[in-house]
Amino acid sequence: MRIWLSRPHMGGTEQDHVAEAFASNFIAPLGPQLDAFERKFEEYLGGGVHCAGLSSGSAALHLALHMQDLRPGDEVWVSSMTFAGGVFPILYEQATPVFFDLSPTSWTVDPDLLGEALADAAKGGRLPKAIVPTDLYGQSCDIAAIEPLAAQYGVRLIVDSAESAGARCGERMAGTGGDMAILSFNGNKIITTGGGGMLVSRDSKWIERARFLSTQARDPAPHYEHSVYGFNYRMGNVTAAIGIGQLDVLDQRVEQRRAIFQRYRDALGSYPGVTFMPEPNWSHSTRWLSVMTVDPAQAGITREDIRAGLLEHEIESRPMWKPMHTQPLFAGTRYFGSGFDERLFATGLCLPSDTSMSEVEQGEVIERIAAMFDRGHARS
Repeated sequence: MRIWLSRPHMGGTEQDHVAEAFASNFIAPLGPQLDAFERKFEEYLGGGVHCAGLSSGSAALHLALHMQDLRPGDEVWVSSMTFAGGVFPILYEQATPVFFDLSPTSWTVDPDLLGEALADAAKGGRLPKAIVPTDLYGQSCDIAAIEPLAAQYGVRLIVDSAESAGARCGERMAGTGGDMAILSFNGNKIITTGGGGMLVSRDSKWIERARFLSTQARDPAPHYEHSVYGFNYRMGNVTAAIGIGQLDVLDQRVEQRRAIFQRYRDALGSYPGVTFMPEPNWSHSTRWLSVMTVDPAQAGITREDIRAGLLEHEIESRPMWKPMHTQPLFAGTRYFGSGFDERLFATGLCLPSDTSMSEVEQGEVIERIAAMFDRGHARS
């Protein structure tokens, strides 16, 4: 039986909500389940936010950037360690990404780097049009430090919270930061709608505009009238029905993922050369994925040795995101940092974090990794 990195995990009521959608014949993109999912998520996030359910987190980010009226050559500053879908929408708008390193204390974008770069850009009259910091592996970026910087320099802040539904930064929920934020409900996320995302903002005008653009930008008229172009980005009603049931178990899934992480750290954290993703005192991470790093000089084996060894036993693990500034597509793109994210990629491994994984299965993962460490130390 394969042990997966992160699979969909249903809570038990999703089929009931889907059945309601079928019974009412709201199988089209819009309907009462989508309305309910948006309202329930607004209540869950708090802070007076407004939500628009969309087809993916990348679609949400694209709409957020599209509404900034970007021009070719405009810069968007973004975390380098992120999924490609957190950067490609910048290219869709013909803007230029500029990549930023992570803070060693949080493994999210370094506010000090942002502050220094913003000060220099302001002196040169070349401020970015937007900043897109990424919440990484269930941990919110330091919104309390980043929001004042964006406000000071008048730069739009769009927070990529795709990986952190259910996390907190201080007392605030991930997804409530910045001018806008995005969430993802892809199949491997902590909760899923099979595919889908959410655009979130405390400003209802952004959300109203996003809804308009996401349904092909139809002007009010009895016929199809268009004054601007739009997109087919709205979340489907049946998809949203799944989300209603998933949202009911989100907090439970957070605690389960945190328990999985803690068990890994307790069992493996004392091996030489092993570290686990930190959690600053302002963060309550979902631990969407449990991430450890392996220093081969101390451990006697590499991250890749462990990944390959697990795969031999049908256990899925995965390297951390390869930083975008090291991708062939972005060769020569500007990057601010010392390469901490590159070192994380070279040594970091995402361990099976599936909440439907049994304790016996997690125990097998731990035993096999421990055996590899023991052999590595014996060789060294």
